[in-house]
Amino acid sequence: MYSEDDELVGDQFSAFSEKNVRLGFIRKVYGILLCQLVVTMLVMVMFMYIEPVKEYSMNNPWIWYTALAVTFVTLIVLVCCDSVRRKTPLNLIFLGLFTFCESILLGAITSHYDEVSVLLAVGITAGVCLALTLFAFQTKFDFTMCGGLLFVFLVVLIIFGIFAAIFHTKVLSVVYASLGALLFSFYLVFDTQLMLGGKHKYSLSPEEYIFAALNLYLDIINLFLMILSLVGEARN
Repeated sequence: MYSEDDELVGDQFSAFSEKNVRLGFIRKVYGILLCQLVVTMLVMVMFMYIEPVKEYSMNNPWIWYTALAVTFVTLIVLVCCDSVRRKTPLNLIFLGLFTFCESILLGAITSHYDEVSVLLAVGITAGVCLALTLFAFQTKFDFTMCGGLLFVFLVVLIIFGIFAAIFHTKVLSVVYASLGALLFSFYLVFDTQLMLGGKHKYSLSPEEYIFAALNLYLDIINLFLMILSLVGEARN
């Protein structure tokens, strides 16, 4: 026979265990994310400061096409295949391959900007990400309920991006980058709260640490690209 006190102790122990699991999940996600960002920064530095690397990549465009293809394939596999995403070390291998190829593409893009613009964009992105992460941790508003709305805005942004690429003007570029920075800022808060769980309506399972790290990494990279575009236009 269990008394009410036994049930209360059991509930408290269950809540404590769940909280510990969630905290471990968050630490694992941010650990993986940190490794991804370090790899990306190192590759960017290679493209910015090592001339032979920059020249070789510019003279051999097959590197970009291969990196783009591998990035697309690994992203589809990680998003769509639960058996790959949740199985260690296969999930880490695919995530590492995706991160490396994405870093090559990012390095190729940043090589077309001057050093000051890139450093400014990195600093601004770091400050914005830190502020938004702290906001997501403490705000009482549940952004996890806005997933459908954010997806609609993303589709609109993609269509607007195609339009801006066809009818390219400085004004359209600035508007597109500004809207993109705003959207991916919201996505960063959304994905952070999905990871936190707790009182939020929707949350990720602790088994989905690869998916959580992938989401946050893409949010940060896309936000950086939008800010870099704004900084580059401003300096020009």
